[in-house]
Amino acid sequence: MALKNADLPRLTLFFDGKCPLCQAEIVFLSRRNQAGLLAFVDINSDLYDERAVGVSCSQALAEMVGQFDNGLVIKGPAVFGEAYRRAGLPRLAWLMSRKALAPLLALGYRFFAKHRHRISKLIGPTALWLVGGRGAK
Repeated sequence: MALKNADLPRLTLFFDGKCPLCQAEIVFLSRRNQAGLLAFVDINSDLYDERAVGVSCSQALAEMVGQFDNGLVIKGPAVFGEAYRRAGLPRLAWLMSRKALAPLLALGYRFFAKHRHRISKLIGPTALWLVGGRGAK
């Protein structure tokens, strides 16, 4: 039996606050976070504690990382599936949690992570504008 949203543990997403496209995703998710099941920490801020998470800043820049309130760290496409589930986006959660797609999604994210600033320079401002985030031009 699937857990109801109220039964889901809170998930903290660690993101690159210097990346406009990453910021757009966080704005999008935060607006859907009515249940308070998501928290967000910029890995470039003083709030990010590598020792508490057990993941270095450079590792968090290379792979999406999340942490449940119980301390369990998850990485890769599973983070998006869990985040979308908590944001009330069941179709995206289902898609991102398909084990058969995980290797392809992980490869795509590694490419994005490596080139995030170039990609964000091209489409980040538009993405921020679409979600109504700050810095939109």
